Amino acid sequence: MAHFYLGSVTGEAAVLEGDEARHAAQVARLRAGERVVVGDGRGRVADAEAVSVARDRVELRVLAVRDEPLPAPRLVLVQALAKGGRDEAAVQAATELGVAAVVPWQAARSVSRWTGAKIDAGVARWSAIVREAGKQAMRPWAAEVLPLHSTAELARLVQGRTVLVLEPGAPTRLLDAVDAAATEVLLVVGPEGGVAPEEGAALAAAGATPVRLGPTVLRTSTAGPAALAALSARLDLWP
Repeated sequence: MAHFYLGSVTGEAAVLEGDEARHAAQVARLRAGERVVVGDGRGRVADAEAVSVARDRVELRVLAVRDEPLPAPRLVLVQALAKGGRDEAAVQAATELGVAAVVPWQAARSVSRWTGAKIDAGVARWSAIVREAGKQAMRPWAAEVLPLHSTAELARLVQGRTVLVLEPGAPTRLLDAVDAAATEVLLVVGPEGGVAPEEGAALAAAGATPVRLGPTVLRTSTAGPAALAALSARLDLWP
């Protein structure tokens, strides 16, 4: 069953327009009489039936509406920029797994660099990935992409929060470092070359805890999603 986002979900009828309508008609191949799920990305979800389908407008009949609670605790992925689309792969998988927000991080060892116009373009690209991944996973609550952060900005962001920095050689296991009563957890994943020593020191000084995920060293595209899956089970986000 396909999932689409609307600006709002109210009443007995709904309309898809613009990109959502084109995706429904041309990509999802929606036909009149078929069932879909629509949501506003803020917890309100509706089961609906297509009444008419055109390239730029899809009319729906709303069958039932429900309000889904905001998932708690809130998981945030701080993903270092990486080459070869590995950062984008991590962002996509993390969104499907339920992360609430993604923070792009310009780490010291990031081969990929966002400068000038690339900053806005990069955030827009990640936002599009997050949006599509959220629909793929049929998420009632849409994830968000925060602005690009430098290491100094990231150190300020993590102050006062529960922050776990993935580091293969860390003495503490990931699941031993998180409190089951936590309301928010930020997970920091470095680039291909890992978190630089000076960055690790700056984040630790701000209150972050270095943790290891397992006995193997994972790629930056794999580490975040793997850790988020483990955290989701540990924190009962997957009942």
